[in-house]
Amino acid sequence: MGGRPLPVPDLHDVISSARVVSIPMRVKFRGVLEREALLVEGPVGWGEFCPFLEYDDVESAPWLACALEAAWHGFPAPVRTSIPVNATVPAVEPGRVEMVLTRFGRVGAVKIKVAERGQSLADDVARVAEVRRLLPDAGIKLDANGGWSTDEALAAVDAMARFDLQYVEQPVADIPGLRTVRLEVQRRGYGVLVAADESVRRQEDPLLVAREDAADLLVIKAPPLGGVRRALEIIAQAGLPAVVSSALDTSVGIRAGVALAAALPELPYACGLATVSLMAGDVTQSSLMPDAGSLPVRDVAVSRTRLERFAAAPERTRWWLERLRRTHAVLSGVRMGS
Repeated sequence: MGGRPLPVPDLHDVISSARVVSIPMRVKFRGVLEREALLVEGPVGWGEFCPFLEYDDVESAPWLACALEAAWHGFPAPVRTSIPVNATVPAVEPGRVEMVLTRFGRVGAVKIKVAERGQSLADDVARVAEVRRLLPDAGIKLDANGGWSTDEALAAVDAMARFDLQYVEQPVADIPGLRTVRLEVQRRGYGVLVAADESVRRQEDPLLVAREDAADLLVIKAPPLGGVRRALEIIAQAGLPAVVSSALDTSVGIRAGVALAAALPELPYACGLATVSLMAGDVTQSSLMPDAGSLPVRDVAVSRTRLERFAAAPERTRWWLERLRRTHAVLSGVRMGS
C-alpha cells in the first residue's frame, strides 16, 4: 500500500551528523520530566528521531523514516501558510491550569489530559471545569490515552458533556471498545465525537478504524506512520477527518507535524502542535510557538549553541546512537514507507 518508498541514506551519513539532546519539561507529561531526542542533519535540513524509550526497534523504525524524510527529502508542498493549534493541559490540579494555559498565549481550543493513572473522574471533571471557566468560548477536547474501560469512558462523557466537548480522544484502548463507546455516545445524543489516536499508531490501523466504524476522526502523528508522505496516503485511504498532533517534540519534530497539517486538503479542527510550550528549552532560538492560536508554516534553524547547551549525558548519547544503528538496520530491511 502506498507510493514508491523513499531511499534510506547510508548509516554513516546519518550517524555522522547525529546529536542527542535532553530537554527538561515544565510539567510532567506522559510521565516524562526530561525529553530526550536524537537529531540528524541531511542535505535539506534537520530531522528528529524521538520514539519513547519503551518502544522496540521495529516500532521505532517509522520514527526514523520520518526523521530521514525531513532531513534528506523535505516535505510536500503546503496548501496553507498557518496551522490552527490547541493548547494542551496535562493532568495537573485545577490550581495549575491557568499557569499552563498562559504559556500557549491566545488559543481557540484546548486538549485536556484525562484518565491519568492514580487520579479519579472527579479530578478530571475539576480540571475540565477550570479550563471552561477560564476559556468559556474555547473548543475543548479530552485525551484519555486509552485509560478508561468502556463503562468508565461512558461515565466520563456523561459527567463532562455539559462542558460542550468537541471530541474525546482514544477513550478506550482497543478498536472494538472505541466502536462501542462511539455508538453509545451517539445513541445518548451527547453530540461528542470519538477520535482514534493510539489505535492509529501502526500503519495498518487507520484503515481498520475506518472499516470498523470505530471513530469519527483520526488523530495523526507523522513519526509513527513513517513520515509526512506516508501519513497523507493513510489519511486519504481512511477517508476520515484528521487532526495532526505531536509526540512531545522539539521544534524540529514539530516542523514535520506542521508540514503534514499544511498539506492536508482539509483541516477541520485545531491541531495538537503547540507542545513546545511544555518544554523548558529548545534546539532553536526561534521556536515554533503559537501566535494568536496558529503556527506558521516555516523551516526551523537549529542552533549549535542550543545543541551544546542541552546535550545529553555521554552515556545517554551512546544509548541513542546504538538505538539509531539498530533501527536503521530494521528500516533498511523494510525500506522507508513500505
